[in-house]
Amino acid sequence: MLQGPYSSLDRDRDRPLVRLPFTSFAVATVLLPVTGFIACVFISLLYHFEDSTYTHCQVPNYLPSISSAISRVPERYIWRSCIGLHSAPRYLVAVAYFNFYRRRFSARLPELLLSALALICSLTENTGLVLLTYVASTESYKVHKNGFITFIASSLLHMLITCRLWHVIRRHYVNPEEKTSYIWKLRLFLFNVSCCAVAAYFFRRHNKFCETGVYTVFAAFEYLVVFSNMAFHMTAFWDFGNTEVMVATLPEDKRF
Repeated sequence: MLQGPYSSLDRDRDRPLVRLPFTSFAVATVLLPVTGFIACVFISLLYHFEDSTYTHCQVPNYLPSISSAISRVPERYIWRSCIGLHSAPRYLVAVAYFNFYRRRFSARLPELLLSALALICSLTENTGLVLLTYVASTESYKVHKNGFITFIASSLLHMLITCRLWHVIRRHYVNPEEKTSYIWKLRLFLFNVSCCAVAAYFFRRHNKFCETGVYTVFAAFEYLVVFSNMAFHMTAFWDFGNTEVMVATLPEDKRF
């Protein structure tokens, strides 16, 4: 802050342009993909049931896969809008976590290296999500598939590293909110891994045996993978509960 007398105009310009509690920021960021996903599935079932639930096995199916639910119009545009709006804050949160870890582990080299890897995984996860969102399976299946694999692999690795870092934090700090955050991170990670394994099993079983309803079970567990991933990121609610997101002009920009 510069010293010296200020006029009322100067004081007004010192105020942040935007000031938002991080809890509200986190909730709004997660609600975008949640709302978009539910809307896409609902519209697919209501207006595109036959197309969205069709598989090469041609057996009865009652739920669309995620790829199918976001690949038609208007579902495609709803999903792209929600992910586009939510992706920029996700990058910001990834950097915020890295700075948080750097402060906590300033004297612990292994955890610092894991923090850097967690940042890379978080950025890769979000980039993979954007890729699979903006390249639909009906447009380029290979690109969409690679985006999905990148998203899942980096997501699981990011959650694993995060749980390890918060295990260390829990051993050295006594903040109740941080303990709660660690417990839920661990639960959601284990739930996410379990759902991934079950979804992969039913996907392979469907392709091999073409049984009625098996692809529906796969789709349901695929939904749970997505929701548990979103819930994992929502634990930032506890990690940055007393933090605010601000947009402000620098002092150098305000005085001439």
